[in-house]
Amino acid sequence: MLLLNFTFTATSLMSDQKEHIFNHEFMPQIDALFNFAMYLSGNEEDANDLVQDTYMRAFQSIETYQVGSNPKAWLFRILKNNFINEYRKKSRRPQAVDYGDSSITEEELYANHTSFLDMRKDIFQNMIGDEVTMAINSLPVDLKTVIVLCDIEGFKYEEIAKIVDAPVGTVRSRIHRARNMLKKQLWSYAQSMGYEDKR
Repeated sequence: MLLLNFTFTATSLMSDQKEHIFNHEFMPQIDALFNFAMYLSGNEEDANDLVQDTYMRAFQSIETYQVGSNPKAWLFRILKNNFINEYRKKSRRPQAVDYGDSSITEEELYANHTSFLDMRKDIFQNMIGDEVTMAINSLPVDLKTVIVLCDIEGFKYEEIAKIVDAPVGTVRSRIHRARNMLKKQLWSYAQSMGYEDKR
């Protein structure tokens, strides 16, 4: 389990309700957040930093959290936004810029950095086999993200839409495309494991 390496200097100033929310709603999500951070960053040190920064930001904006909502989805969105912001900072270099097209999709942002985003094979150890992990890794980042959130983390489409800042219809479409791509890639593997097409 990930241990946070910081303490909150303002903890004593927190109201009992805020402290309860932080300790009983946010902290139980730490393992899931760490797994997602590992998936995004690809290494333990960056994953630790992402999770710690996520909890710091959650602490700073705890007033905006609605009690009774989904704390896991709320924290995942903070983590995903932190990752994108940090990645953009690290990626900035002096280079020629085409100001004619200022709309950059998330997929285009990471298109040339797939190795940076590769899921470590041991993240979901004992949950999915190497073949499945490698197939998920081969997906474009926007499809990989929704598949992990939906089929591994168990988020509903509406929750995923909030996490990735996309319409529900887009989420459904991405999940459908991702599953079709995985189905094609894993067909031979499924047959070798004894599965048969029941159609």
